[in-house]
Amino acid sequence: MSKIAIFLIKGYRRFISPLLGQNCRFRPTCSVYAIKAYEKYGFIKGSFLTLRRLLRCHPFCAGGDDPLK
Repeated sequence: MSKIAIFLIKGYRRFISPLLGQNCRFRPTCSVYAIKAYEKYGFIKGSFLTLRRLLRCHPFCAGGDDPLK
């Protein structure tokens, strides 16, 4: 399942993200963070970490450095 999620994220980065422009307030970007989370923790915990990160990525959040722990 992690490989499928990573494949979908890479597809998003290649085809959809260029149309939207760079909007992520964090470093690394949310998509890079998600890929690393899936690779390091697997599908269940990687999905939880990715969802938590995406919920914080909005205009009212200061953003900044937020590496995967």
